[in-house]
Amino acid sequence: MSRPHDGHRPFFPSGNPFRLILPRGSNIPPKYASLLNTFEKNLAERFKNLKENVESEILNLSWMCDAMESLSETHTDIKNLITDLQFPISDWDGQWMDMYLDNSVKLLDICISFSSEISRLDRCQLLLRYALHVIDSADSPSEKQLNSVRTSLSDWMQQINSRNSKLKDSHKILDELKKSLYLPKAKNSNKGKILMRAMHGVKVQTIFVCTVFLAALMKSSTPLMDLQVSEKFLWVESFTDLQSYANREIRKRESCSGVLKLRDLEAVSYSAEKLLCLIPGTDKLLSRNMLKENSLGRNEDESVQDGDAQNNQIEGVEQSVIELSETAEKFADRLDALSKRVGDFFQIVLSGRDALLCNLRGSDVMQGTVGEDRKL
Repeated sequence: MSRPHDGHRPFFPSGNPFRLILPRGSNIPPKYASLLNTFEKNLAERFKNLKENVESEILNLSWMCDAMESLSETHTDIKNLITDLQFPISDWDGQWMDMYLDNSVKLLDICISFSSEISRLDRCQLLLRYALHVIDSADSPSEKQLNSVRTSLSDWMQQINSRNSKLKDSHKILDELKKSLYLPKAKNSNKGKILMRAMHGVKVQTIFVCTVFLAALMKSSTPLMDLQVSEKFLWVESFTDLQSYANREIRKRESCSGVLKLRDLEAVSYSAEKLLCLIPGTDKLLSRNMLKENSLGRNEDESVQDGDAQNNQIEGVEQSVIELSETAEKFADRLDALSKRVGDFFQIVLSGRDALLCNLRGSDVMQGTVGEDRKL
């Protein structure tokens, strides 16, 4: 399975694998070549579209939704390609099946960690909703209520800036997937060569998207990888452009600010901090009716000055509450959309794995090729 290490190609643990894919002299039927060509062109177009979207801002939930949807489409395409090739499981090399089943488990684990972090961020929103509810529900919040608002906002900022240690496991998993990027030698099967070449594109996109997700959720550029791809793939140019731009921009942001944070989350944090700054030092927020009552018995100049100051305070708080409500609602909606995209991708990977296992149960290839531990 392993081959001597090629000192000129340190990236590949098994030398240069691309010489094994559709080598010169291969007699690939036009029908199969057309299927591969369509697959690679579609993949190139997806990379191009993600690059166009990322130029506005990469670390935002909208782009992450687009990236996960694009990844789901590619995984669906590879399932369709297997069907179109009429490539039954019984013809698969045992090594391919082991690799596919192992990688699918890793992807499911990564999806679970992503969903866990998204759920954590969503739960944190309860603190914001409570703070906004307290301010909105009282015309003149008491000191006790204001303390509750301050505590909720402070707790939210502390929790939102914490890091989920579970994501570190996903980082290790992605490192393992990167090591498996080299392509195992295909048998003398044209269908096998086409499948392995297409699988390589799927793995490259999967690793890239997941590393960007992980960087955003871990608030660190550490998970990013600079993947090298052979120039013979039709999608290499669009992928290289996307990867170079995305990694460069993420690392630049981290070097400038010291920490990575989703743009959507930055907007909510800014609004929350702004509101929090307006609350300390006040015994209570006066209502507009109370301003009139407090002006009685005082001279006109004092009443006007105090009234203006208190009006400004109230208007500032009201505006901050509106801003926080709007940014928090947008963040919650986009986070929910991302959660759905991750869930959809999880189901696509799971269904593909289940389909393979079902085929194996009815095939003689199961004996001696896939151990009993692969059933789970």
